[in-house]
Amino acid sequence: MTPILGQVVRSFFEDHLKVQKGLRPTSVRSYSDALRLFLGFVSRDLHRPITRLDLGDLTMERVLAFLKHLEQNRGNHIRTRNQRLAALRTFFAYVADRVPEILEAAQRVVAIPVKRASPGEIHFLEREEVTALFNRLPRDGRHSLRDQTLLLFLYNTGARVQEVADLRVENLYLGPQPRVHLHGKGDKWRSCPLWTQTAKYLRRLLEQRMVPSGPASPVFCSRLDVALGRFGIYKIVRRHAGNLDKSGAHPRRVTPHLFRHTAAVHLLESGVEINVIRSWLGHVSLDTTNRYAELTLRAKEAAVRTCEPPLDILAGARRQPVWKDDQTLLAWLTSL
Repeated sequence: MTPILGQVVRSFFEDHLKVQKGLRPTSVRSYSDALRLFLGFVSRDLHRPITRLDLGDLTMERVLAFLKHLEQNRGNHIRTRNQRLAALRTFFAYVADRVPEILEAAQRVVAIPVKRASPGEIHFLEREEVTALFNRLPRDGRHSLRDQTLLLFLYNTGARVQEVADLRVENLYLGPQPRVHLHGKGDKWRSCPLWTQTAKYLRRLLEQRMVPSGPASPVFCSRLDVALGRFGIYKIVRRHAGNLDKSGAHPRRVTPHLFRHTAAVHLLESGVEINVIRSWLGHVSLDTTNRYAELTLRAKEAAVRTCEPPLDILAGARRQPVWKDDQTLLAWLTSL
């Protein structure tokens, strides 16, 4: 007996994504958004409620029509279209493994190519802007220490905003050689070194709590002493750094993720090896990290100075060739 669509969808999310692949809630929500939009599109196309759809309604032709709908009707970028397609590919591959009757349709969906799209422009803060930002942060107030520590932690670690929201006291080691254990994408953990100043601020933040912090306590809390969420962290960054939106060479919007780009570029400018930066940021592919090498004019200027010839090339072309000053070589040539 062929399983009904609802059973397959539930198994896909509860077993495959959460248990088998160990995806984080944010990643699961991305799959959920893609499938919700697709099923809604199919429902409207067939003039039938979602509750009456079956697996046979999910065809390659409808997937192509859905992708076209995303670009033309919803105005989605090609990268968004490709992300939705990747989610549907995963879903159809999962279904084909359990419902052989739709194997052919699933193979055709999995074979749909992604569209080429230029990488999105990446912005970052210059060192002078970072210094000016921290110099302007409030020194007084109930949450001043928290906000200073939060922005310093973002700049130090380049952590994703969800990694900061999930951070717990037990993930910190603030003794000699301080470091933090971050829980990143794909249920992967990584260690990141902390500056002495960052560790100092974290210690002060935990010591000044009204309620003693246990190992499972969140590091960054709201005014209600509950963990700051993604949007809470975003609001704090915008409150203190929003004025930097138009201060750089190009328009940008200062967000928590901008500190991640900033950390990567400044590590690169400091001469840190690219593989170390990849591990620092938790990138799966080195190609992602290599994009930062194209960001900073400062690095390019340094490279030009490194390979600059010591003499004026044009002037050197008019000088007497070096070999004419070599008497031994001239004697040998004369003897020929």
